[in-house]
Amino acid sequence: MNEALIRSLTPGVLGILVRRGADFAAAEDAVQDALVEAVRLWPADPPRDPKGWLVTVAWRKFLDAARSDSARRRREDLVDQEPEAGPAAGVDDTLRLYFLCAHPSLTPSSAVALTLRAVGGLTTRQIAQAYLVPETTMAQRISRAKRTVSGVRFDQPGDIATVLRVFYLVFNEGYSGDVDLAAEAIRLTRQLAAAVDHPEVAGLLALMLLHHARRAGRTAADGSLVPLAEQDRSRWDTGLIAEGVGILQAALARDRLGEFQAQAAVAALHADAPTAEETDWVQIVEWYDELVRLTGSPVVRLNRAVAVGEADGPRAGLAALAELDDSLPRRTAVAAYLHERDGDPETAARLYAEAAHRAPNLAERDYLTRQAARLNAELKARRRF
Repeated sequence: MNEALIRSLTPGVLGILVRRGADFAAAEDAVQDALVEAVRLWPADPPRDPKGWLVTVAWRKFLDAARSDSARRRREDLVDQEPEAGPAAGVDDTLRLYFLCAHPSLTPSSAVALTLRAVGGLTTRQIAQAYLVPETTMAQRISRAKRTVSGVRFDQPGDIATVLRVFYLVFNEGYSGDVDLAAEAIRLTRQLAAAVDHPEVAGLLALMLLHHARRAGRTAADGSLVPLAEQDRSRWDTGLIAEGVGILQAALARDRLGEFQAQAAVAALHADAPTAEETDWVQIVEWYDELVRLTGSPVVRLNRAVAVGEADGPRAGLAALAELDDSLPRRTAVAAYLHERDGDPETAARLYAEAAHRAPNLAERDYLTRQAARLNAELKARRRF
């Protein structure tokens, strides 16, 4: 059984059923039933046309379930009049599904869960494991999302920006359970890039590839975080970096700059530097200026403050940081780093400890705690002498 093939076919099959007039929730149930049949029958008797087989079985499952519905005859008449789906129709069906799963009526967490189920072809159990929640909780979340989008009509073009944000949310979940969500997000974005000629789709794909290329260097053997400046760059995936840079350059050449292209440009500058000391921080600041213009995001401004601190010195970075709200996540950690670079270890140690209490995850908390302990030990040793 080729699980990768099954998952790649799932969105197209579901999209065809929805286009034929099936309610989304019922269509998704029918596709899942067809996948169960495929797992049972294909190893002994694989079909010559896997997608056609899944469409036929899923549609039959849907009709069986809807046999008592008064709209059954209308739906059957509709499919009888409709030509078989060719390659172009398959692409349109998949895109429709992308937009449906990223519908603005859904919360971000629900949109991600529905995308992983309907487009990614993951089971509810796999998604629950990835999000570290009980399977029943995830099943309820997906059911609510399916009910929300049921009946949604596509009489206007979908919002590609919303789809991209959902994919980026999936990517940032990284790895947990038996599903690598970063790799899954890259797979989905590749599919979207193959179907849609849009520079921001290319920009997001480039950004994912460039970040993913550094993955092996981000953690030590004991699982602790390794900051970018201390990472072993020989562990970075040069093939992914080259691919990401090539995709980014082609997107930027179209002169339709967007948020993901600008983020990818920053990532490319980090990937291009042979050592941390050779990073082109001046150009990174310029890209952050573009990102501030595009988004106005306080998180972008926080990252810009770090870059300013590297390009123009820690005091310039602290001045940029002073313009940001104290409650901004990770602001305290950035302040600790800049104060240490400015030669104020006492303030830095206090801020590292404070940032550790606010850390969003265990790995980050442990890293910040170690930084505070290191500085406190150095201060204590100085006082002895």
